[in-house]
Amino acid sequence: MTLRTHPRAAARPPLRGDAPGLLLACLGVAAALGVHQLVPAIPKLTAAVVLGTAAAHLPGLRTFVRGAARPGLSTAGRRLMRTGIVLLGLAVGADDVLGLGGATVAMVLAVVALTFTGTWWLGRRLGLPGDQALLVATGYSVCGASAIGAVGQAAGSEEEDIAASVALVTLCGTLAIAVLPLLHHPLGLDDAGFGRWVGASVHDVGQVVATAQSGGPVALREAVLVKLMRVVLLAPLVAGIGLAARRPRRRPGPAQGGAATGTTPGAAGARSGPGARPPVVPLFVAGFLLMIALRSTGAVPAGALTLATDARELLLAAALFGLGSAVHLPTMVRTGGRIAVLGLASWVMIAGVSYAGVLLTT
Repeated sequence: MTLRTHPRAAARPPLRGDAPGLLLACLGVAAALGVHQLVPAIPKLTAAVVLGTAAAHLPGLRTFVRGAARPGLSTAGRRLMRTGIVLLGLAVGADDVLGLGGATVAMVLAVVALTFTGTWWLGRRLGLPGDQALLVATGYSVCGASAIGAVGQAAGSEEEDIAASVALVTLCGTLAIAVLPLLHHPLGLDDAGFGRWVGASVHDVGQVVATAQSGGPVALREAVLVKLMRVVLLAPLVAGIGLAARRPRRRPGPAQGGAATGTTPGAAGARSGPGARPPVVPLFVAGFLLMIALRSTGAVPAGALTLATDARELLLAAALFGLGSAVHLPTMVRTGGRIAVLGLASWVMIAGVSYAGVLLTT
Protein backbone atom coordinates (compact mmCIF):
# COMPACT_ATOMS: atom_id res chain seq x y z
CA MET A 1 0.00 0.00 0.00
CA THR A 2 1.20 3.48 -0.81
CA LEU A 3 1.01 5.96 2.01
CA ARG A 4 -0.30 9.43 1.29
CA THR A 5 1.27 12.44 2.94
CA HIS A 6 -0.79 15.40 1.83
CA PRO A 7 -1.88 17.42 4.88
CA ARG A 8 -5.44 17.81 3.62
CA ALA A 9 -5.92 14.09 3.22
CA ALA A 10 -6.48 13.35 6.90
CA ALA A 11 -10.07 13.84 8.00
CA ARG A 12 -9.63 12.20 11.42
CA PRO A 13 -9.01 14.16 14.64
CA PRO A 14 -5.29 14.95 14.82
CA LEU A 15 -4.38 12.77 17.82
CA ARG A 16 -7.04 10.07 18.09
CA GLY A 17 -5.22 7.47 16.01
CA ASP A 18 -1.78 9.03 16.34
CA ALA A 19 -0.91 8.30 19.97
CA PRO A 20 0.87 4.95 19.44
CA GLY A 21 3.05 6.29 16.63
CA LEU A 22 3.83 9.57 18.39
CA LEU A 23 4.81 7.66 21.53
CA LEU A 24 7.08 5.43 19.45
CA ALA A 25 8.62 8.53 17.84
CA CYS A 26 9.32 9.96 21.31
CA LEU A 27 11.02 6.72 22.30
CA GLY A 28 13.00 6.87 19.07
CA VAL A 29 14.16 10.40 19.89
CA ALA A 30 15.25 9.27 23.37
CA ALA A 31 17.20 6.41 21.80
CA ALA A 32 18.80 8.78 19.27
CA LEU A 33 19.88 11.11 22.10
CA GLY A 34 21.38 8.11 23.86
CA VAL A 35 23.32 7.08 20.77
CA HIS A 36 24.64 10.63 20.40
CA GLN A 37 25.71 10.69 24.05
CA LEU A 38 27.57 7.41 23.68
CA VAL A 39 29.11 8.30 20.29
CA PRO A 40 29.18 12.12 19.92
CA ALA A 41 30.42 11.81 16.33
CA ILE A 42 26.99 10.49 15.34
CA PRO A 43 24.56 13.44 15.03
CA LYS A 44 21.19 13.07 16.73
CA LEU A 45 19.28 13.49 13.48
CA THR A 46 21.35 10.82 11.74
CA ALA A 47 20.73 8.40 14.58
CA ALA A 48 16.99 9.14 14.44
CA VAL A 49 16.75 8.25 10.74
CA VAL A 50 18.71 5.02 11.21
CA LEU A 51 16.69 3.98 14.25
CA GLY A 52 13.42 4.67 12.44
CA THR A 53 14.51 2.52 9.51
CA ALA A 54 15.64 -0.23 11.87
CA ALA A 55 12.31 -0.17 13.71
CA ALA A 56 10.46 -0.67 10.42
CA HIS A 57 12.39 -3.87 9.73
CA LEU A 58 12.81 -5.53 13.14
CA PRO A 59 10.74 -8.76 13.13
CA GLY A 60 9.15 -8.05 16.52
CA LEU A 61 8.33 -4.41 15.78
CA ARG A 62 7.68 -3.99 12.07
CA THR A 63 4.05 -5.12 12.25
CA PHE A 64 3.35 -2.45 14.86
CA VAL A 65 5.28 0.20 12.89
CA ARG A 66 3.38 -0.53 9.68
CA GLY A 67 0.04 -0.93 11.43
CA ALA A 68 -1.13 0.79 14.60
CA ALA A 69 1.82 3.19 14.76
CA ARG A 70 1.71 4.26 11.11
CA PRO A 71 -0.74 7.20 11.48
CA GLY A 72 1.25 8.77 14.30
CA LEU A 73 4.59 8.22 12.59
CA SER A 74 3.23 9.87 9.46
CA THR A 75 2.01 12.79 11.56
CA ALA A 76 5.48 13.10 13.10
CA GLY A 77 7.12 13.07 9.68
CA ARG A 78 4.71 15.69 8.38
CA ARG A 79 3.57 18.11 11.09
CA LEU A 80 6.56 17.99 13.43
CA MET A 81 8.85 18.48 10.43
CA ARG A 82 7.02 21.71 9.53
CA THR A 83 7.24 23.01 13.08
CA GLY A 84 10.95 22.24 13.23
CA ILE A 85 11.53 24.07 9.96
CA VAL A 86 9.73 27.14 11.31
CA LEU A 87 12.05 27.15 14.35
CA LEU A 88 15.03 26.79 12.02
CA GLY A 89 14.36 30.39 10.97
CA LEU A 90 15.49 31.56 14.41
CA ALA A 91 19.00 30.32 13.57
CA VAL A 92 19.30 32.84 10.73
CA GLY A 93 19.68 36.59 11.00
CA ALA A 94 19.71 39.04 8.10
CA ASP A 95 22.90 40.57 9.49
CA ASP A 96 24.59 37.15 9.36
CA VAL A 97 23.88 36.84 5.66
CA LEU A 98 24.86 40.43 4.85
CA GLY A 99 28.14 39.95 6.72
CA LEU A 100 29.27 37.29 4.26
CA GLY A 101 30.01 39.81 1.51
CA GLY A 102 28.78 39.95 -2.06
CA ALA A 103 31.35 37.52 -3.50
CA THR A 104 30.53 34.77 -1.01
CA VAL A 105 26.78 35.28 -1.44
CA ALA A 106 27.20 34.98 -5.22
CA MET A 107 29.26 31.82 -4.72
CA VAL A 108 26.57 30.26 -2.55
CA LEU A 109 23.83 31.14 -5.05
CA ALA A 110 25.85 29.57 -7.87
CA VAL A 111 26.57 26.41 -5.88
CA VAL A 112 22.91 25.93 -4.97
CA ALA A 113 21.67 26.62 -8.52
CA LEU A 114 24.20 24.37 -10.24
CA THR A 115 23.84 21.52 -7.76
CA PHE A 116 20.05 21.63 -7.81
CA THR A 117 19.67 21.72 -11.58
CA GLY A 118 22.48 19.24 -12.23
CA THR A 119 21.20 16.69 -9.69
CA TRP A 120 17.59 17.02 -10.79
CA TRP A 121 18.55 16.60 -14.46
CA LEU A 122 20.71 13.54 -13.76
CA GLY A 123 18.04 11.98 -11.55
CA ARG A 124 15.47 12.31 -14.32
CA ARG A 125 17.92 10.83 -16.82
CA LEU A 126 18.49 7.88 -14.49
CA GLY A 127 14.73 7.31 -14.34
CA LEU A 128 14.28 7.58 -10.59
CA PRO A 129 10.65 7.04 -9.57
CA GLY A 130 8.27 9.63 -8.18
CA ASP A 131 9.77 12.85 -6.84
CA GLN A 132 13.09 11.29 -5.80
CA ALA A 133 15.15 13.32 -8.30
CA LEU A 134 13.58 16.58 -7.08
CA LEU A 135 13.97 15.69 -3.40
CA VAL A 136 17.57 14.51 -3.66
CA ALA A 137 18.45 17.66 -5.62
CA THR A 138 16.89 19.78 -2.89
CA GLY A 139 18.58 17.94 -0.04
CA TYR A 140 22.05 18.15 -1.56
CA SER A 141 21.82 21.75 -2.72
CA VAL A 142 20.11 23.43 0.25
CA CYS A 143 20.00 21.87 3.72
CA GLY A 144 19.63 18.13 3.75
CA ALA A 145 16.73 16.41 5.44
CA SER A 146 15.03 19.66 6.47
CA ALA A 147 14.90 20.86 2.87
CA ILE A 148 13.65 17.48 1.67
CA GLY A 149 10.86 17.60 4.23
CA ALA A 150 9.91 21.16 3.27
CA VAL A 151 9.88 20.52 -0.48
CA GLY A 152 8.12 17.20 0.00
CA GLN A 153 5.35 19.00 1.87
CA ALA A 154 5.05 21.72 -0.77
CA ALA A 155 5.03 19.26 -3.67
CA GLY A 156 2.84 16.67 -1.94
CA SER A 157 5.49 13.98 -2.50
CA GLU A 158 4.91 10.37 -1.50
CA GLU A 159 6.19 9.38 1.93
CA GLU A 160 8.37 6.64 0.45
CA ASP A 161 10.12 9.10 -1.88
CA ILE A 162 10.79 11.49 1.01
CA ALA A 163 12.12 8.69 3.21
CA ALA A 164 14.44 7.27 0.52
CA SER A 165 15.83 10.73 -0.24
CA VAL A 166 16.37 11.52 3.44
CA ALA A 167 18.21 8.21 3.91
CA LEU A 168 20.55 8.95 0.98
CA VAL A 169 21.35 12.54 1.88
CA THR A 170 21.87 11.57 5.53
CA LEU A 171 24.32 8.83 4.56
CA CYS A 172 26.37 11.11 2.31
CA GLY A 173 26.33 13.96 4.81
CA THR A 174 27.56 11.61 7.52
CA LEU A 175 30.38 10.37 5.29
CA ALA A 176 31.38 13.99 4.73
CA ILE A 177 32.11 14.34 8.46
CA ALA A 178 34.90 11.78 8.07
CA VAL A 179 36.11 12.55 4.53
CA LEU A 180 36.27 16.36 4.21
CA PRO A 181 38.62 17.04 7.17
CA LEU A 182 41.15 14.71 5.51
CA LEU A 183 41.17 17.04 2.47
CA HIS A 184 41.60 20.29 4.45
CA HIS A 185 45.34 20.72 3.97
CA PRO A 186 45.90 18.57 0.84
CA LEU A 187 43.57 20.95 -1.05
CA GLY A 188 45.57 23.96 0.12
CA LEU A 189 42.75 25.59 2.10
CA ASP A 190 43.32 27.80 5.13
CA ASP A 191 40.90 27.50 8.05
CA ALA A 192 38.50 30.16 6.73
CA GLY A 193 38.49 28.65 3.25
CA PHE A 194 37.93 25.17 4.64
CA GLY A 195 34.99 26.47 6.66
CA ARG A 196 33.41 28.10 3.61
CA TRP A 197 33.91 24.90 1.61
CA VAL A 198 32.22 22.82 4.31
CA GLY A 199 29.36 25.31 4.67
CA ALA A 200 28.74 25.34 0.93
CA SER A 201 28.96 21.58 0.36
CA VAL A 202 27.76 19.65 3.44
CA HIS A 203 24.05 19.02 3.80
CA ASP A 204 22.52 19.34 7.29
CA VAL A 205 23.47 22.05 9.78
CA GLY A 206 24.54 19.48 12.37
CA GLN A 207 26.78 17.76 9.84
CA VAL A 208 28.32 21.11 8.90
CA VAL A 209 29.17 21.81 12.54
CA ALA A 210 30.59 18.31 13.06
CA THR A 211 32.75 18.60 9.93
CA ALA A 212 33.96 22.19 10.31
CA GLN A 213 34.90 22.01 13.97
CA SER A 214 37.94 19.93 13.00
CA GLY A 215 39.38 23.09 11.41
CA GLY A 216 39.08 25.23 14.54
CA PRO A 217 36.88 28.17 15.57
CA VAL A 218 37.50 30.26 12.42
CA ALA A 219 36.50 27.38 10.16
CA LEU A 220 33.43 26.69 12.28
CA ARG A 221 32.26 30.33 12.15
CA GLU A 222 32.69 30.62 8.39
CA ALA A 223 31.00 27.26 7.80
CA VAL A 224 27.94 28.14 9.85
CA LEU A 225 27.51 31.54 8.17
CA VAL A 226 27.74 30.07 4.66
CA LYS A 227 25.44 27.23 5.64
CA LEU A 228 22.82 29.63 6.99
CA MET A 229 22.89 31.46 3.67
CA ARG A 230 21.91 28.18 2.02
CA VAL A 231 19.16 27.71 4.62
CA VAL A 232 17.70 31.11 3.69
CA LEU A 233 17.36 29.92 0.09
CA LEU A 234 14.95 27.22 1.27
CA ALA A 235 12.07 29.71 1.32
CA PRO A 236 12.21 30.87 -2.34
CA LEU A 237 12.89 27.31 -3.49
CA VAL A 238 9.84 25.94 -1.70
CA ALA A 239 7.73 28.83 -2.95
CA GLY A 240 8.80 28.13 -6.53
CA ILE A 241 8.04 24.43 -6.19
CA GLY A 242 4.70 25.25 -4.58
CA LEU A 243 3.87 27.44 -7.56
CA ALA A 244 4.82 24.66 -9.99
CA ALA A 245 2.75 22.18 -8.00
CA ARG A 246 -0.35 24.29 -8.56
CA ARG A 247 -0.29 23.35 -12.23
CA PRO A 248 -2.16 20.06 -12.67
CA ARG A 249 -0.11 17.41 -14.44
CA ARG A 250 -3.16 15.57 -15.74
CA ARG A 251 -6.90 15.95 -15.85
CA PRO A 252 -8.61 14.46 -12.80
CA GLY A 253 -10.89 11.47 -13.27
CA PRO A 254 -14.61 12.08 -13.56
CA ALA A 255 -15.43 10.66 -10.14
CA GLN A 256 -12.53 11.95 -8.11
CA GLY A 257 -13.78 14.10 -5.31
CA GLY A 258 -11.61 13.00 -2.41
CA ALA A 259 -8.15 11.62 -1.90
CA ALA A 260 -6.82 9.51 -4.71
CA THR A 261 -6.57 5.79 -4.06
CA GLY A 262 -3.68 5.05 -6.38
CA THR A 263 -0.42 6.71 -7.23
CA THR A 264 1.22 7.87 -10.40
CA PRO A 265 5.01 8.02 -10.54
CA GLY A 266 6.07 11.63 -10.23
CA ALA A 267 2.56 12.87 -9.47
CA ALA A 268 2.39 14.86 -6.29
CA GLY A 269 0.08 13.53 -3.66
CA ALA A 270 -1.11 17.04 -3.00
CA ARG A 271 -3.13 17.04 -6.18
CA SER A 272 -5.69 14.54 -5.05
CA GLY A 273 -8.83 16.20 -6.31
CA PRO A 274 -10.08 18.71 -8.86
CA GLY A 275 -9.57 21.76 -6.65
CA ALA A 276 -6.83 20.55 -4.30
CA ARG A 277 -3.85 22.73 -5.12
CA PRO A 278 -1.15 23.57 -2.59
CA PRO A 279 -0.55 27.23 -1.76
CA VAL A 280 2.26 29.08 -3.52
CA VAL A 281 3.93 29.75 -0.15
CA PRO A 282 3.06 27.07 2.43
CA LEU A 283 2.22 28.29 5.91
CA PHE A 284 5.31 26.74 7.47
CA VAL A 285 7.54 28.62 4.97
CA ALA A 286 5.82 31.87 5.92
CA GLY A 287 6.54 30.97 9.54
CA PHE A 288 10.17 30.29 8.65
CA LEU A 289 10.50 33.76 7.10
CA LEU A 290 8.73 35.34 10.06
CA MET A 291 11.24 33.72 12.44
CA ILE A 292 14.14 35.10 10.37
CA ALA A 293 12.62 38.58 10.61
CA LEU A 294 12.08 38.15 14.35
CA ARG A 295 15.67 37.02 14.88
CA SER A 296 16.93 39.97 12.83
CA THR A 297 15.29 42.46 15.19
CA GLY A 298 17.61 41.37 18.00
CA ALA A 299 14.63 41.26 20.37
CA VAL A 300 14.78 37.51 21.02
CA PRO A 301 16.68 36.74 24.24
CA ALA A 302 19.65 34.38 24.02
CA GLY A 303 17.91 31.94 26.36
CA ALA A 304 14.89 31.78 24.07
CA LEU A 305 17.13 31.11 21.07
CA THR A 306 18.81 28.26 22.92
CA LEU A 307 15.44 26.82 23.90
CA ALA A 308 14.24 27.10 20.30
CA THR A 309 17.36 25.30 19.07
CA ASP A 310 16.81 22.44 21.52
CA ALA A 311 13.12 22.21 20.60
CA ARG A 312 13.98 22.23 16.88
CA GLU A 313 16.42 19.37 17.29
CA LEU A 314 13.86 17.28 19.16
CA LEU A 315 11.09 17.99 16.66
CA LEU A 316 13.28 17.25 13.66
CA ALA A 317 14.57 14.07 15.31
CA ALA A 318 10.99 12.87 15.86
CA ALA A 319 10.09 13.79 12.29
CA LEU A 320 13.11 11.98 10.86
CA PHE A 321 12.39 8.91 12.97
CA GLY A 322 8.91 8.90 11.47
CA LEU A 323 10.29 9.29 7.95
CA GLY A 324 12.92 6.64 8.57
CA SER A 325 10.21 4.22 9.60
CA ALA A 326 8.66 4.62 6.15
CA VAL A 327 11.78 3.34 4.40
CA HIS A 328 11.15 -0.04 2.80
CA LEU A 329 14.54 -1.54 2.03
CA PRO A 330 13.34 -4.08 -0.58
CA THR A 331 11.84 -1.18 -2.55
CA MET A 332 15.05 0.83 -2.21
CA VAL A 333 17.10 -2.13 -3.42
CA ARG A 334 15.14 -2.19 -6.68
CA THR A 335 16.26 1.37 -7.46
CA GLY A 336 19.26 1.40 -5.13
CA GLY A 337 21.86 1.39 -7.89
CA ARG A 338 20.38 4.40 -9.64
CA ILE A 339 19.82 6.46 -6.51
CA ALA A 340 23.32 5.58 -5.25
CA VAL A 341 24.81 6.78 -8.55
CA LEU A 342 22.84 10.01 -8.24
CA GLY A 343 23.97 10.51 -4.64
CA LEU A 344 27.63 9.96 -5.45
CA ALA A 345 27.51 12.18 -8.54
CA SER A 346 25.73 14.97 -6.67
CA TRP A 347 28.20 14.72 -3.78
CA VAL A 348 31.16 15.09 -6.14
CA MET A 349 29.36 17.89 -7.97
CA ILE A 350 28.64 20.06 -4.94
CA ALA A 351 32.09 19.45 -3.44
CA GLY A 352 33.81 20.38 -6.72
CA VAL A 353 31.68 23.44 -7.46
CA SER A 354 32.02 24.66 -3.86
CA TYR A 355 35.79 24.21 -3.90
CA ALA A 356 36.08 26.17 -7.14
CA GLY A 357 33.84 28.87 -5.69
CA VAL A 358 35.96 29.18 -2.56
CA LEU A 359 39.15 29.49 -4.61
CA LEU A 360 37.57 32.20 -6.78
CA THR A 361 36.30 34.27 -3.84
CA THR A 362 39.32 34.19 -1.50
